[in-house]
Amino acid sequence: MQFFAFHLMPWDRLPEDFERKYPSAWTKLPNSIYDPGHGHELYNRFLDELILAEELGFDGVCVNEHHQNAYGTMPSPNLMGSILARQTKRVKIAVVGNALPFYNPPTRVAEEFAMIDVISGGRLIAGLVVGGGPEYYSFSVNPTYARSMYREAFDLVLRAWTEPGPFEHYGEHWKLKYVNPWPRPIQQPHPPIWIPGAGSKETIEFVAERRYSYMGIPYFHIDFFQRNFDMFREACEKQGYTADPSQLGWLLPIYVAETDEQAWREYEPHLWFFARKLLRGLAVFPPGYTSARSIVGIHRALEKFLSTVETRQQIEAGVYALVGSPETVRDKLIQYARQLGVGNLLGLFQLATLPADLTRRNMTLFAERVMPAVREALATEVSVESGVV
Repeated sequence: MQFFAFHLMPWDRLPEDFERKYPSAWTKLPNSIYDPGHGHELYNRFLDELILAEELGFDGVCVNEHHQNAYGTMPSPNLMGSILARQTKRVKIAVVGNALPFYNPPTRVAEEFAMIDVISGGRLIAGLVVGGGPEYYSFSVNPTYARSMYREAFDLVLRAWTEPGPFEHYGEHWKLKYVNPWPRPIQQPHPPIWIPGAGSKETIEFVAERRYSYMGIPYFHIDFFQRNFDMFREACEKQGYTADPSQLGWLLPIYVAETDEQAWREYEPHLWFFARKLLRGLAVFPPGYTSARSIVGIHRALEKFLSTVETRQQIEAGVYALVGSPETVRDKLIQYARQLGVGNLLGLFQLATLPADLTRRNMTLFAERVMPAVREALATEVSVESGVV
């Protein structure tokens, strides 16, 4: 099991009348709500929290890309990745990811990711994503082209990393006379590739075919993760190999305090702010964005999306978040990691309005009193199965 500290860098101030006045925290939420002075404080605080993850012994840190929203204020995760590449020495830096259809040309992704890999000394994990549904409205990109643009851009980025340039590319969406990116990544033939997914069969089959890693998009009932991870393993079997746990990642909000009751008392207001405000309007799938067969399964899962949940008991039953004492979080994490068969935990330790002092204490308690025990339990299990104890 590898442990990553994932950060959304959310906006933590919304108007009192937000839920009455605004239908969504995405795309059309007026940017007059954003205060650059407070944003300065948040960005630097959030970067400090990711740098702390290295000091605490996490294996890696994660950032991601979203546009025109309060949920996550990183329209350019590569900027954050480059800062982290310079200010850390050991942790892997997972940019999960760059939304390929929004880069024109997509060779910009090959160049910028290579820069991060070179600056960090070869620590980049490259997330290459289709992009969220709301972003297709933000950029006025025709969603019916989402998959074909993604496939072409993906292959072009991989080719730019692995084929000596200059060469020509004449595709359906981009035509480039000279593809010759400087710099090239340190990791050869290219950095590890992670692809997040929300249940699209096309994405699962694509990742399995290419033998990359599939990261489950969060805030769904645990049954949804189980179905998708099982589907991924089946897709790998059809390709003639058995999926390794390192190919699967589970993104999960986590909060640890000294006791279960203290943890819920401190965390619950921030969790509901996140579920009822920042997730408001996220589940948008523009026509043509994904296939009919995938949209049916996704819409069924949306009936149990975090934004529909109303009680603490539902949170616990659906494992939308792990909240409790170090012992509670430890035991539940071991149980669910075994159940899901995942090799990467992407822990969301800061959520919505959770303040800096509670975030740092949460990360510290997890690193000192949860992470070592989970590592040992799962490592011992793997050793027993492989017969090397």
